[in-house]
Amino acid sequence: MAKKGKTITIPSKKIFVIDTSVILYDHEAIHNFKEHDVAIPIQVLEELDNFKSGNDTRNFEARSFIRLIDETSKHQLISDWIALKGSNSGKFKVVLNENPLSIDAEEVYGRGKTDHKILNAALSLQEENPDKRVVLVSKDICLRLKAKALNLNAEDYETGKIKNVDELYAGKTAISNFSETIIDNIKKNQTIGTVDIELPTKNGNHFYILKNKRKLANVFYNHSQKTLSSVSSDAIFNIKPKNIEQAFAINALLNPDIKLVSIQGNAGTGKTLLALASALEQRKNFRQIYVTRPIVSLSNKDIGFLPGDAKSKTDPFMAPIWDNLRFIKEQFIGDDKMSAKIDELISTEKIAIAPLAFIRGRTLTKIFFIVDEAQNLTPHEVKTIISRAGEHTKVVFTGDIYQIDTPYLDSESNGLSYLIENAKNHPLYAHITLHKGERSELANLANELL
Repeated sequence: MAKKGKTITIPSKKIFVIDTSVILYDHEAIHNFKEHDVAIPIQVLEELDNFKSGNDTRNFEARSFIRLIDETSKHQLISDWIALKGSNSGKFKVVLNENPLSIDAEEVYGRGKTDHKILNAALSLQEENPDKRVVLVSKDICLRLKAKALNLNAEDYETGKIKNVDELYAGKTAISNFSETIIDNIKKNQTIGTVDIELPTKNGNHFYILKNKRKLANVFYNHSQKTLSSVSSDAIFNIKPKNIEQAFAINALLNPDIKLVSIQGNAGTGKTLLALASALEQRKNFRQIYVTRPIVSLSNKDIGFLPGDAKSKTDPFMAPIWDNLRFIKEQFIGDDKMSAKIDELISTEKIAIAPLAFIRGRTLTKIFFIVDEAQNLTPHEVKTIISRAGEHTKVVFTGDIYQIDTPYLDSESNGLSYLIENAKNHPLYAHITLHKGERSELANLANELL
């Protein structure tokens, strides 16, 4: 029994109105609002209908959501509230074209635009449910601002977002005044156990720079085996690491115990080059080297507007990967045998370079799989790619979380940040963040000053 004078407050349920951008980001979004209700404006279904055809990820998300709504509703009318699966879940419904009584978004912002009709759907729910907090959820910042201007609560879709991206796991730690005896032991034996060694607590694989005055040891800590192994700075496929971070990246890429690697860094830090060189170094261990990247046009037009067949449409987007491969080949000038071998690997498709959409539905068995520009992927896309990995496959994600070309993604919500944060303690995973640009002094100027 409650004591006299004290009141127990029960938090009121909310109604979340989700727009198309949220569903194209995560088709299972309606299940991520706990006990609260979820409303979908009818205009969202109309937009999803336009997205359902095609092989792009957004087409997959649209189709998956439509099927999900169909399965959830069964024989019920979706214009009425329908219970979502789960004991503590809320309900959902589709909101039809309804005009609010007090504020009409179309009168304020203009008629004929879908976003303004979505705002009206949320405003009408707010009028119908004065006892509940109605919140518009959108990845579109401008739409959220328009909602707030109309006294309508609005927020970003938070599922999958990293809370503090400035403290994102970097994969390495420098330790000063480390035991000189242990440093000497590592250099002598290459690998030692860590049972009696005091290291900062880590729950996953990690790289360390151990220092003691003039002595230095660059090591990899294998969490499963509880060992420290010396990290080499030797060249791979004639590509020599130019700094210790690159050496760490190569170590992770060559380690057969590590099946999932991510490399994050600014433009010019060598992410793609190191991944490709490491793949070529291990070409005999894999059936195929597959290099891909998501196609993100810098204009608003889809690649379908471009002339030519599928290859001619996508080749411009794959050009940076071909540039890296060409650079590697140039390291073998004078070695006709190796140059011919690289050409043969390409002609026989031992090395395959293609857009990410082309791998949908495939099982990747014994593949060295490199996903470039992974910051342009959603968390769901990253999960889908990893789930395609078959036996003896290695998956590598490279990218720069601060250089995002995809609408509605940012440094906190993109798939690469999500992977780094959530996989950092897994025994099959290793990560390294590259800070130093090695492309040229001019490129470094751009990264540092502009």
